[in-house]
Amino acid sequence: MYQYAAILGHQSHLSLAELAATIPGFNLESIEQKVVVLFSSSHPLSQDSMDQLGGTILLAERITTADVTMADIPKIMNNEVKSVKKKVTFGLRCFGVPRPLVKTAYIKGKQIMKDQKRSCRYVGNEKKAAATALLHGAQILTGKKGVEIFIVQVKNSLWIGKTIAAQNIDEYTWRDMEKPVRDTTVGLLPPKLAQIMLNLGAFMVRTPPDPKRKKLKKEIYTVLDPFCGTGVIPLECLLRGWHILASDVAAKAVSGTQKNLDWMRKEKKILKKDVSEKVEKHDAEKAFSHKTLPDIVVTETSLGPNLERNANSRDATKMRNDNEKLQAAFLKNAAATLPGVPLVCTWPFWRVKGEAIHLEKIWKVLDEAGYEAVLPDGIDGTSPERPTLLYQRTGQFVGREVVMLKPKPSEELESK
Repeated sequence: MYQYAAILGHQSHLSLAELAATIPGFNLESIEQKVVVLFSSSHPLSQDSMDQLGGTILLAERITTADVTMADIPKIMNNEVKSVKKKVTFGLRCFGVPRPLVKTAYIKGKQIMKDQKRSCRYVGNEKKAAATALLHGAQILTGKKGVEIFIVQVKNSLWIGKTIAAQNIDEYTWRDMEKPVRDTTVGLLPPKLAQIMLNLGAFMVRTPPDPKRKKLKKEIYTVLDPFCGTGVIPLECLLRGWHILASDVAAKAVSGTQKNLDWMRKEKKILKKDVSEKVEKHDAEKAFSHKTLPDIVVTETSLGPNLERNANSRDATKMRNDNEKLQAAFLKNAAATLPGVPLVCTWPFWRVKGEAIHLEKIWKVLDEAGYEAVLPDGIDGTSPERPTLLYQRTGQFVGREVVMLKPKPSEELESK
């Protein structure tokens, strides 16, 4: 088994669920400092693995299991940069380690380089580690020009690794802000959340609800997004080589999705013969008629009206009632015309005086339509009664409840 540490994003519960759903042979060892997850994997991970994860900020690989102290860090660092030619760049990323010890490790690390007459510089300091963008720019992640040593205090010992991958913030910003069509009048689905939802969907395909369902040989799926908006989920599918079925009731949204996909294909040189797409106008409450069923439905359903302030109790109740009607119609339609296809979707929720207002009647609809809400093994949901995951950023007036819907086996439905 390979051992790793990951720094979770701001929605840590959602980030952990994504890791559990995505990492081969994922085995959680511990959570340190609330945001650092120590885990093992049956397969090696890399920057390519990282690029598929929307909820993980940084990834480090364990490099020693020896019982070491902070006094040993400069030597460990020096050993990791032996093959680096010319100037060495190094950094430390520490959790639970006193700042004076971190500062001393920086000073002694530089002294070792000086004694060897090697030019060097360090990034970050004892107060704050280097920004992820700097790790990419300094070629530390590849090991070509240096190393960042990743240190976590775990009880009475140190977990020592080296940083091997980090989120590429510039890439996210580029595809979110530079695409030709953005609609700010509706809730903008962040690309990172779209990635998380796709990974949760892939997990459901790899663990099929129906034993008769075929397992795919390669991780290439056909994804249906029936509320495509301006195409955030289809764009993420395109980037990972997954085939696209996208639709929306609004012609403006369909046009926007098509323009954004055309732009991304041109920018990334992705040919239609390699990744197929079908974008059309369609009401998600009306029967789907795809010749071949998609492998997964991954979609941001309606979040309701775009709010400029927190809703009051009366408004939140009305929005919930209106939204539940739409969600119910969509789920009943999906169950009837997309049989056996798992869904990952979002439901809105509102906070009124600190209390969350969730959809409630939808649970009866799920049961009647033949769906069961599930989570990856070992992951806790919003509450014991709601096996879902919440996403809400600071300043947002409407939150998202991410739900994974698994079709119940046909035998179970027949027995009702």
